[in-house]
Amino acid sequence: MDFIAELEWRGMLHQLTPGIKEHLAEAPRKAYIGFDPTAPSMTIGNYVQIMLLTLWARAGHHPVVLFGGATGRIGDPSGKDKERQLKTYEELDGNLEHQRQQMLRLLSAGLRGANAGAVEVEEAKFSVVNNYDFYKDMNALDFLRNVGKTLTISYMMTKDSVKNRLESGMSFTEFSYQLLQGYDFQCLYEQEGVTVQMGGSDQWGNITAGTEFVRRNLEGKAFAVTTPLLTKADGSKFGKSEAGNIWLDGELTTPYDFYQFWLRSADADIPKYLKYFSLRAKEEILADCAVFEQEAPEFRDIRDVKTRLAEELTERVHGADGLATALRVTNLLYGKGAADDLRALDAKTLAFLGGTLPTHTFSKDQLASGVNLMDFLAETEILASKSEAKRAIEGNAIGINKDKVTSTEATVSLNDLLHDKFMMVENGKKRRFLVVVE
Repeated sequence: MDFIAELEWRGMLHQLTPGIKEHLAEAPRKAYIGFDPTAPSMTIGNYVQIMLLTLWARAGHHPVVLFGGATGRIGDPSGKDKERQLKTYEELDGNLEHQRQQMLRLLSAGLRGANAGAVEVEEAKFSVVNNYDFYKDMNALDFLRNVGKTLTISYMMTKDSVKNRLESGMSFTEFSYQLLQGYDFQCLYEQEGVTVQMGGSDQWGNITAGTEFVRRNLEGKAFAVTTPLLTKADGSKFGKSEAGNIWLDGELTTPYDFYQFWLRSADADIPKYLKYFSLRAKEEILADCAVFEQEAPEFRDIRDVKTRLAEELTERVHGADGLATALRVTNLLYGKGAADDLRALDAKTLAFLGGTLPTHTFSKDQLASGVNLMDFLAETEILASKSEAKRAIEGNAIGINKDKVTSTEATVSLNDLLHDKFMMVENGKKRRFLVVVE
């Protein structure tokens, strides 16, 4: 399927410049999307654009990732109602390198994934460019003469990113952002043969500024494609949970939380998410979307669709190990996990459970010689008293690290610790606690 047709059935096409369909039909082309390193990691909001690059490659074209080593120092005013706080150069450079590694991994995963379709995606290639290279040897006079001369003030004032800020105010720094993005396109056109720029619909003004740079300064023809801004069914911004951003970094958003984001998404949002993010065959995606078109879809069917989506995306973003961890934690928290699942978790993941389960502390010195289980349960306040602990043990309700304990004479010791620090205690089928030994 050609690229534009794929965007259309997925609902990912917002605007395009005339002639682009014919341009793409003539030969494989290069397109780019810019990413400014203003955050320590990319988010699933950025993943919309990563999907755009992935689909571009699957259609037989060449994706180019442009990192904003220069533009990140300015700050894109698009969608902002006030001036950005500028990051330090050191912070931006650190963010850029981290995001570059993320991008290499995420694009590679999307292109070689088992569900990526019939296209020989393993042969697809992509390029990564830093726009700081365009400006590092340019002084202010060169910028004003060669870049600032290209667009008129009246042209720049028509852009939404400028018009929306006229009342609240905009510095010359942010006003000049579209000049930088426009010049980026000119440099990529001239140096890399890039003829298409893509991005979200809020970038249309900046992108078309770039097509003007190519037309006026190089007498060339460049093209633009944008996607709709992805929002939830209730109108709120996609990519956030109650806890904040959903990051594409397992240190900032755990694989479990990433997996659960998709499971907990509103049913009304799932068809859109499937079309934007799944790389399964079109027929399979539309079949899953059809579940939500039924008058009264079965809860089991909805759960199955969400699970397929969550598993596909978690594996693509966090790898097979990340998905395995997400499934183990899910099973443990909801009562299906076994002792092997618990013991397979690393210390970082067990520490994360401490923010999810009720957590109690206990002295490591006390455990050195072993502690009677009833005393242990009472002293950690998992149970109110030794007598209550005794009844729970006799009632077969107590589990230590997913193993049932039936003897009131049982003890716990350092040998029961996971990673020399953690212990999971269960009281019945639904009450779980984490003990952290210090």
